[in-house]
Amino acid sequence: MKGKKIILGITGSIAAYKAALLVRELVKKGAEVKVIMTKSATEFITPLTLSTLSNHKVYTDFTDGQNQIWNSHVELGLWGDCLLIAPASANTLGKLANGLCDNILSATYLSARCPVVICPAMDLDMYQHPSVLNNLEKLKEYGDHIIDATHGELASGLIGKGRMAEPEDIVKELELILNEFKPLKNKKVLITSGPTREPIDPVRFISNHSSGKMGQAIAEQAVLWGAQVVFVTGPTLHLPHLTNTKTIHVTS
Repeated sequence: MKGKKIILGITGSIAAYKAALLVRELVKKGAEVKVIMTKSATEFITPLTLSTLSNHKVYTDFTDGQNQIWNSHVELGLWGDCLLIAPASANTLGKLANGLCDNILSATYLSARCPVVICPAMDLDMYQHPSVLNNLEKLKEYGDHIIDATHGELASGLIGKGRMAEPEDIVKELELILNEFKPLKNKKVLITSGPTREPIDPVRFISNHSSGKMGQAIAEQAVLWGAQVVFVTGPTLHLPHLTNTKTIHVTS
């Protein structure tokens, strides 16, 4: 990520609070970050917070306040090595999929020549609605990268799929997308990881202290270098959360 120019688009979702952590993580990795916010996003997190963390002004409109200086979405689209939209609300997904550009974020999206990475976030029923699923498929057809929402507790109190991916996982995916050094491209790598549990009887088993951290690290590096990974793991919480990884859970 060092030296990469990242445009971070933030939309109106409760997950916008994670954007501060995301900016900080990107800056720590050596990336330069410019933030674009929709008007509704500013109700969840302030531009001042993101400006402070990114060391750049935050773009919220086509013109710059009372000075009436034009914020060129064309220049922004050409500046970035990647346009990351996180979180992406259902409303924004609909605009991007159908070419609507009534704000500076959607206009920058249409102007961008760099890879686009989209991280959806919304309530579970919204996420499963046919119109949202259709828009996600459209964006994939355009060549955009979708980092799927995860399963967990949502702001509504419901539990299901709709949480934005965690910032550290998003950064790993960005590294995968932007990395040009891929010596394992078109290679298939099988990795076994974690402990096993060998039953003695219906209650007891013999196991070991393997955490699975080493296997996770090897799998993520292999994917970063372009491999397709099959990850066979015993009972552990340390799993690779990257595309191009097929995880198979085993016990014994």
